[in-house]
Amino acid sequence: MSAPALLDGPALDAPEGHDAHVARLGPAPRGSAALIDVLERSGLRGRGGAAFPVATKWRAVAQRSRRDAVVLVNGAEGEPLSAKDRLLMETRPHLVLDGAALAAQAVGARQVVVYVGEEHRRALAVMQHALSERDQRERRGTRVLASPARYVAGEESAAVRFVNDGVALPTTTPPRPFERGVGGRPTLVQNVETLAHVALIGRYGDAARETALLTLSGAVRHRGVVEVAGGSSIGEALARAGGAVDGGGALLLGGYFGGWVDLDQVVHMPVDAAWLRTQGMALGCGVVGVLPAQRCGVAETARIIGYLAEQSARQCGPCVFGLRAIAEAVQRIATGAATDGDLARVQRWSQQLAGRGACRHPDGAAGLLQSALRVFAEDFAAHQARRPCVATGERRVAA
Repeated sequence: MSAPALLDGPALDAPEGHDAHVARLGPAPRGSAALIDVLERSGLRGRGGAAFPVATKWRAVAQRSRRDAVVLVNGAEGEPLSAKDRLLMETRPHLVLDGAALAAQAVGARQVVVYVGEEHRRALAVMQHALSERDQRERRGTRVLASPARYVAGEESAAVRFVNDGVALPTTTPPRPFERGVGGRPTLVQNVETLAHVALIGRYGDAARETALLTLSGAVRHRGVVEVAGGSSIGEALARAGGAVDGGGALLLGGYFGGWVDLDQVVHMPVDAAWLRTQGMALGCGVVGVLPAQRCGVAETARIIGYLAEQSARQCGPCVFGLRAIAEAVQRIATGAATDGDLARVQRWSQQLAGRGACRHPDGAAGLLQSALRVFAEDFAAHQARRPCVATGERRVAA
């Protein structure tokens, strides 16, 4: 029998209890430094957005640990379009806890913090209950902590800062969490999907299946989370959701820190974060959002940039002033209130913003905007000139 995938097993309408989990998969093995080599062979990359090689990250913590490291399980999932981490925590909580235990054993950690977005109430309750189902030895040193409902709360330095000080805002780096994190100790911050994969790789080694969880939204027939096999195309993932409802116009790949792409351009591309990066694209947290053909891409971009400006850490000028000014200008363009030079300013500012913030938040917003300026170039030009919108045919005139 082949190794199971993440979502194999009982129906996804209730959490799988500990006894059922062990009966289906067997007990989790003990983690060790050798597991890091197995992860390297597997090619597993983080599924929280950055797609960083997992083995490299674990080694960096293990090399600094004196059996005093910390594992921080990141289930904040502040990306509004993503639901994959929530689904895992709500239905396969013991895969996540197994992966966290293996990570702790492999890097030399005595403390595990499971960090779950406070707005994900069901996931939070399920993870707390799942931890209570495990024996006392497994529970020792592990706790579940609710994170604030803010976009930046899931950034790894913000998560560490919240555990330390109760403030979920990013910190300037270095030091990185793997150098000095929770309580000043080396800290491994790992996304919940990543750790669920670790739980299967720990059991099945090289036979473990390569899959990815994607959240499909927008103009698709069946919105929700799908699990696709390694090597699948984005078009095949869309087909799992019944395909685009109206042919679609463009696709938001990777969520709010991802970018817009032409739907026809991307359907044959693989669900492979490393390969997509070579093409200037980002799989991010696995969001695939199809923009309806008659929906205005300029207006949708204005909404997202406005949200990112509101959700910024407000700790430095590029967010407080730069991102806010960009959001206001894009909103004027979208609503037919553009002033002379707004579009040129937005184009220039989006290039100047990247790399200037105390954290990566301005970079993500700038990348999203630059992709919109490419994909919706005609629409932006029409809105700036107050001509009818290319997508909707409507003339947007400010009141």
